[in-house]
Amino acid sequence: MTDETLVKQQLEFNKLRKRLRRNVGQAIADYNMIQDGDKVMVCLSGGKDSYTMLDILINLRDHAPINFELIAVNLDQKQPGFPEHVLPEYLASIGVPYHIIEKDTYSIVKEVVPEGKTTCGICSRLRRGSLYGYARQNGITKIALGHHRDDIIETLFLNMFYGSKIKAMPPKLLSDDKTNIVIRPLCYAKESDIVKYSDAMQFPIIPCNLCGSQENLQRQVIKDMLQGWEKEHPGRLENIFRSIQNLSPSQLADLDLFNFTDLEQQRQQPTGEEDQRFNEMQQPALAR
Repeated sequence: MTDETLVKQQLEFNKLRKRLRRNVGQAIADYNMIQDGDKVMVCLSGGKDSYTMLDILINLRDHAPINFELIAVNLDQKQPGFPEHVLPEYLASIGVPYHIIEKDTYSIVKEVVPEGKTTCGICSRLRRGSLYGYARQNGITKIALGHHRDDIIETLFLNMFYGSKIKAMPPKLLSDDKTNIVIRPLCYAKESDIVKYSDAMQFPIIPCNLCGSQENLQRQVIKDMLQGWEKEHPGRLENIFRSIQNLSPSQLADLDLFNFTDLEQQRQQPTGEEDQRFNEMQQPALAR
């Protein structure tokens, strides 16, 4: 590899890192995700997304004008063959405080879910319960999850196609029991950027062989559909994400979001002035 090629690769990597840091910084600012004095629990699965999130949050912690703590937390679900040494060794090497929660949710999932059925749902609920409990008991003020822009869009379509709801993953969420606040700092980041960043950083990736490797999951079908759209129409995914941020309740059909029932009470009688303006607007068209 020539020096010129190496320089070009470094420049591309610098642009990628800057873009991801900008994405995260903007998301945190837009949704007021982290405040001074926060203790942020970074949920680390060993996948590309959570590694990238942790790396960027460390940089933000070291350079932001506010003070906040980070603690990386992993849930060891006791999956057969799980490399228990990988995360502790990595986290120790970069000097990040961490904690490993050991809980055998794997056995529960295998016992409850019939062979061949999707395990993702119950696995996710058990994992969330364990993480929420740790947060409550240890003074955690924010729980950071590594979901990115593409995850959010996929969830939107999953809920539309299979749940008859327009619902996705919010960038910031108060848990149902009102005790935990969840943040998604990567909500503006594209998955393709995260893949490139993770490869360049050579994070010690741990594959999920419990739920992530199951074939023909509904999410994978949605992912393939969206990637096809993006390939055919570049920028479509960004437009879809922006639409989640720009709702017009009066142009939808949810009776709880907009008062369609009493629209008659809001109607105003037209004035002569309005009729005149309407007629003037029609004149050029009539002339043609």
